[in-house]
Amino acid sequence: MLDKRKIREISEDLQKRGIDAFLLGPGDDLEYLCGLKTGECERFKGLFILADGSYFCITPHLYLEEFEAAFGSEAPIYVWNDKDWFYPVLAKAMNDFNLNDKKLAVNFGVRAVDAIEISDRQGVKLLNGWHFLERMRIIKSPSEIEKLERATQISDAAFRELLGFIRPGLTEGEIKKKLIELFEEHGADGPAFDVIVARKENASKPHYNGTKGVIEERDLVLIDFGCRYESYCSDTTRTIFVGDPSDEEKNLYEVVLNAQEAGEAAVRPGVLAEEVDRAARSVIEDAGYGEYFNTRLGHGIGVAIHEAPYIMEGNKTPLEPGMTFSIEPGIYIPGKIGIRIENIVVVTDDGCRSLCKLPKDIIVI
Repeated sequence: MLDKRKIREISEDLQKRGIDAFLLGPGDDLEYLCGLKTGECERFKGLFILADGSYFCITPHLYLEEFEAAFGSEAPIYVWNDKDWFYPVLAKAMNDFNLNDKKLAVNFGVRAVDAIEISDRQGVKLLNGWHFLERMRIIKSPSEIEKLERATQISDAAFRELLGFIRPGLTEGEIKKKLIELFEEHGADGPAFDVIVARKENASKPHYNGTKGVIEERDLVLIDFGCRYESYCSDTTRTIFVGDPSDEEKNLYEVVLNAQEAGEAAVRPGVLAEEVDRAARSVIEDAGYGEYFNTRLGHGIGVAIHEAPYIMEGNKTPLEPGMTFSIEPGIYIPGKIGIRIENIVVVTDDGCRSLCKLPKDIIVI
């Protein structure tokens, strides 16, 4: 159900910004505010929050039951049918709430084509509201942390079981499919993102999305995995070896492991996000592989797999207790090898705590 306290906070923020209303389309923000999960669709739907504290919804009839469950009886819900499209209902709602020719912020869940139509038809001035909920979402409550931890416990258990399945001759896709099955067997609501299974040279692509690589007798397999539990995500990466790794592979792994641990050790309240990135990155640079660590160190996590705070150079956000984010350094040598180790941590009063309990030492199967 809709969290009215959060609605009040958003309305007060709109007043301070001098914005009349905020339109939130389907996605992470709506899931955070009221648990609404409708998926992507060409049919327009969303929540309008006004600076005066009022709010209303627009939805196609197709999603009426979901909207009623999420918003209850107190929120006016304007419903449209496919044969009419949403323009007439939008006009009525905008007139009822006196929003024509006003300032309207939109979040990332609103399609650009719909935002343009709303602007043209209702004369509103569109503003970018992408980060409006960032401050609200960046500090996790104890109940949110519990859900993140439970999601991680599930993915930990699934990964441990997966290790007994991996063997030469399997494809990346077969391993990926098995891991997703294990998520569900251990109680997850589903994967949190498109799981990555990348062998050897494929692992040099940090967001590799192939499935055809075949595991060899002596190989390396990078697995980036996470699941959802009651809307909250887990995210972990481990790089494992099939057969004994070479001396070069052991050395690369050790560098990445040292960088990951240096990153975790740097986390504490008051430290800037970029300082954590620097602590881990300097380990890889000092080892001579700086050019092969070409991503940020980490990202926040919650109902979205990627959200604030972003742990990267230039981000001067001071860390606070309750922030949750990844520490995931890597070395990616194009066409040759990729190694990444990732844990999600939560900032505590005096440092941080890793939600993942999997070992980080070299795993050989």
